[in-house]
Amino acid sequence: MLIRCVLANLVLSTSLHAQFAQPDGGSVRPGRLPLSWSTGGPRCMEMPEWQVHEYNPDLFILRQSGCTDYEKPFVYLFFGKDRALLYDTGSRKGNLAPTLQHVMHQWMQRNQRTSMPLVVVHSHSHGDHVAGDAGIQALNDPAMPITFVAAAIEPTRALYNIANWPEDTGSIDLGDRVIDAIPIPGHDAVSVALYDRHTGVLLTGDSLYPGRIYIRDFDAFVRSTTRLVQFTQDKPIAHILGCHIEETRTPFLDYPTGTLYQPDEHELSLSRGALLEMEAALESLHGSPKRVAYRDFSLWPSGPAFRAADRSQSSFEKVQQYQLGHMWDQTKP
Repeated sequence: MLIRCVLANLVLSTSLHAQFAQPDGGSVRPGRLPLSWSTGGPRCMEMPEWQVHEYNPDLFILRQSGCTDYEKPFVYLFFGKDRALLYDTGSRKGNLAPTLQHVMHQWMQRNQRTSMPLVVVHSHSHGDHVAGDAGIQALNDPAMPITFVAAAIEPTRALYNIANWPEDTGSIDLGDRVIDAIPIPGHDAVSVALYDRHTGVLLTGDSLYPGRIYIRDFDAFVRSTTRLVQFTQDKPIAHILGCHIEETRTPFLDYPTGTLYQPDEHELSLSRGALLEMEAALESLHGSPKRVAYRDFSLWPSGPAFRAADRSQSSFEKVQQYQLGHMWDQTKP
């Protein structure tokens, strides 16, 4: 009976927050995610460099083709009344600039605008999220003047007006659209989550997504996860969206590192329940990093203790050789 009461209180305490009395979604602006995404085939000759998806008229999700790089990252483009914000610039050989420019101009045409300033930010500093920086910075388009924010702590802290990194949160106003910034170091020193108050979308970069959650600073990652749970406890979370998909639709099963073509991949969206599960999983390790697979993600600490396992389990070269050899027709055996 005591256990039942404790569980009931826990459920009640987590369900009293971030709910709406009306059944129509309250103030959250709705959007649509596709049932599936293009990955790296089945025929790379037919694949565009970027897939563009309109979540709603003021939020676009772009995914880099696996035919250009196996990382296949997602980047996110938000529009406010005064400026737009781009979260990440893609991986190697992504060539994001032309597609970004096209989407920006299409949005301006639809909204009868002659210009739209763009702020470029990052989820963190790793190469598969900043490789497109140079191409974006080289754009010389008077219709979309760019403010570029390097993937480093000080410029990031200054942009969002974060008083104390990483304990405090900050925000940026795009013009009647406030986006909150939550520092979440652990995967990388400059990892930042963004929460869009308009849509209830929480962007978590590489710190939570359907795949292997690489943890470089375990203690910092634990604290960041707790911070993110606390931040979201009184907010509506429509989707948690990361920057990769590495899981299959089969629970606990991921794709090998280096996979280009993922025809049966997990959906992009996770719920706040996945964040709570990750917090509980980290707490269960009691400060001792361990690799553990869960239904929709795996904890994947790195460091000296795991190097031997990484060498023995690595199949990257074999996977890449096969995938690249079949990239023009993945249907062939």
